[in-house]
Amino acid sequence: MSGPVPPDVVCAADYERHARERLPADIWAYIAGAGADGLTLTRNRAAFDRIELAGRVLADMRQASTATTFLGIDLPFPLLIAPVAHQRLVHPDGELASALGAASCGAAMCVSTLAGTTLEDIAARAAAPLIFQLYMQGGREAALSLVRRAEEAGYRALMVTVDAPVNGVRNDEQRAGFRLPAHVRPVNIEGMAGPVSRARPGESPVFKGLLDAAPRWDDIEWLRGRTSLPLILKGIVHPDDAERAIGLGADAVAVSNHGGRTLDTLPASIDALKAVAARVEGRVPLLLDGGIRRGTDILKALALGARACMIGQPVMHALAVAGPVGVAHLLVILRAELEVAMALTGRASIDAIDPATIWGSA
Repeated sequence: MSGPVPPDVVCAADYERHARERLPADIWAYIAGAGADGLTLTRNRAAFDRIELAGRVLADMRQASTATTFLGIDLPFPLLIAPVAHQRLVHPDGELASALGAASCGAAMCVSTLAGTTLEDIAARAAAPLIFQLYMQGGREAALSLVRRAEEAGYRALMVTVDAPVNGVRNDEQRAGFRLPAHVRPVNIEGMAGPVSRARPGESPVFKGLLDAAPRWDDIEWLRGRTSLPLILKGIVHPDDAERAIGLGADAVAVSNHGGRTLDTLPASIDALKAVAARVEGRVPLLLDGGIRRGTDILKALALGARACMIGQPVMHALAVAGPVGVAHLLVILRAELEVAMALTGRASIDAIDPATIWGSA
């Protein structure tokens, strides 16, 4: 399915265009699809486009660097691969190919619970720092077994996704008739019991059974007491939830609306970041997930309070088009765009990116 990088690919949007041309319609509907009417998905991009940067001139950039750290992990640039499920939909090596692309750039990668390769195999072959993303829908015992496996395999942190106790209403997938093909399997959770609706005719199809094992705040408190890995909660958009996460011992918060794939009409992630950052006041580092397509987007997110950003859909696009080389190329493009944006706003380091980087902030 994938091949060499097409000569006209010079930005993330080019990978998206080529991926759409190459992938079957049902798989594209899964990758690109959003919740309901796609309003949140659209807002993720529109909100970035509304933010203007404050260009500055004649800054001393002789020692400029994009290097930073996140939860003790050294990052050559503040961008992580988000935990994207079912990567074998677009490439036969799936997560292994993404990990190879990340490693060539020194980028960190978050591995999904729903990966098509075991978390141990990914860790054994990855040369980049890994974070394990956990869904807790299977209950505490199943969750803890996955955490122990991640600990033993050398993962550097644990990211619990908290904003998807049920799937969003994904009409595009429904219209396209998407189903996981037989060769794409969530191998890390095979044999574990998942949520099942027990609804009878006339009863709630969602509330009757599906949410019985959905994680709650007491599950986060329980998990915090059972692992020494740094704990990240992913999927927070409300400042009150960020506050509660910190109170229960979360080491970081990932501000995310799940790429617009769960609850539609949520605010754009970058808008939620502003509110969360104002409440958190630097007590824990923040990640921003959702809508990143340019280096200027990364700069804006850092200026508004993020320590680093994550990308998901663009990785799937690059993986579909050019495999691990495509993933590496995408990361190189975004890093170069960030460096250009830093140079033209007079920011020589990640720590120097502050609210004044945004036009009208002063």
